[in-house]
Amino acid sequence: MARDTSDTTPLTSRAELIEWFSVGEKPPEAFAIGTEHEAIPFYRDGHTPVPYGGARGIRALLEGFGRETGWEPILDAGNIIGLASTRGGGAISIEPGGQFELSGAPVPDVHKTMSELRAHLAALMCAADPLGIGFLDLGMSPKWTREETPLMPKSRYRIMHGYMPKVGTLGHDMMLRTATVQVNVDFSSEADMVKKLRVSLALQPVATALFANSPFTDGRPNGFLSRRSEIWRDTDGDRTGMFPQAFEEGFGYEGYVDWLLDVPMYFIKRGETYHDVSGASFRSLMQGRLEQLPGEYATVSDWANHASTVFPEVRLKRFLEMRGSDVGSPAMIAAQAAFWVGLLYDDSALDAAWDLVKGWSADERECARATAPRLGLAASLGGKSLGAVAAEALAISRSGLQARARRDGTGRDETRFLQPLEAIVVTGRTHAEDRLADYDGPWQKSVDPAFDACTF
Repeated sequence: MARDTSDTTPLTSRAELIEWFSVGEKPPEAFAIGTEHEAIPFYRDGHTPVPYGGARGIRALLEGFGRETGWEPILDAGNIIGLASTRGGGAISIEPGGQFELSGAPVPDVHKTMSELRAHLAALMCAADPLGIGFLDLGMSPKWTREETPLMPKSRYRIMHGYMPKVGTLGHDMMLRTATVQVNVDFSSEADMVKKLRVSLALQPVATALFANSPFTDGRPNGFLSRRSEIWRDTDGDRTGMFPQAFEEGFGYEGYVDWLLDVPMYFIKRGETYHDVSGASFRSLMQGRLEQLPGEYATVSDWANHASTVFPEVRLKRFLEMRGSDVGSPAMIAAQAAFWVGLLYDDSALDAAWDLVKGWSADERECARATAPRLGLAASLGGKSLGAVAAEALAISRSGLQARARRDGTGRDETRFLQPLEAIVVTGRTHAEDRLADYDGPWQKSVDPAFDACTF
């Protein structure tokens, strides 16, 4: 997220909290795709992490990208911590360990997603090459320890960094050393939101397996195919996970609001100051009884910012955000967009996807999430391997993309973007398994070759 919301309109009722989500409803013809991906920067001459300051640091990189694109700087306490497009809605933010995140503009199809990604990477390399900076396309930094990874000077991150050890053991790893790709999709009504949320939550372990790409930590194999996903299982149980409440009868915006009200806050922002209220209740803020800031009442900004600090495998904001996958190559980033769009943006495909997942129990879904990071496509869900479920889901997604019939200038539809995933299902080998084979073979049990082989 590049920029925290600034809207001081008071919030006085639970109904207003519910309405904040329902405003996101769009007619199907206005549905768009938003893609966010993170890339881990490193110095090419030594394979070391990139600090914020200095002539070749993250700040200089942001300034260079701004010159390339004309995007406006986003500041926090005088530090440039992101960039915002002056047109089109895209933005750049830096994650806690310096990961560069593109929050793409809403686009109508996956062809435009790929075009946006290519333009972004071209501008990024123009800014990065003179600084000797490259970018990994792995889901976790393969070599550096937590202590070797710099923390970016962003106010919300200092608060989160202090709070994480109170609620889990791996929160600092999540913040500093992981990289993901997220796909944002729209909904037309509360019922449409609920159906898409349930389907996509149920299939997140499948996505985790298909996109597994983080098998190295501290310079050696870590025992997982998606260590990034495993890290999330011990980060903060109050705000992460498979969100089983979504499958309860009668669930809707109200149920999500009730859950969000009980998730402890990180901060509230007043002016340019971030106030650490970690662990406090949003209900207390609504009542003006916040212990840290008595007499302060909730605003629209507070609610929007709080909604951005929960991390279930699928997150509801004014759209739905898929969160279960490691970052990968540009082809894999586009593949994730295509996978979810095909499943969720055609009514027949969405019905078929619901038929695929609706019989799975909460325990089965949770077990798949627990085992997919280690076993990948060999994990089980609903009595089948995740590889078999992935094959079915991909067939449904392909049918949905064919029905959408969104074509590029040469007449190709969006199904072409599924090809990397279909190849993974046919071979049964994830990118993580390919990288492990490289480690045991031509890389001669070193992760340093990854800084040449696994880059954007």
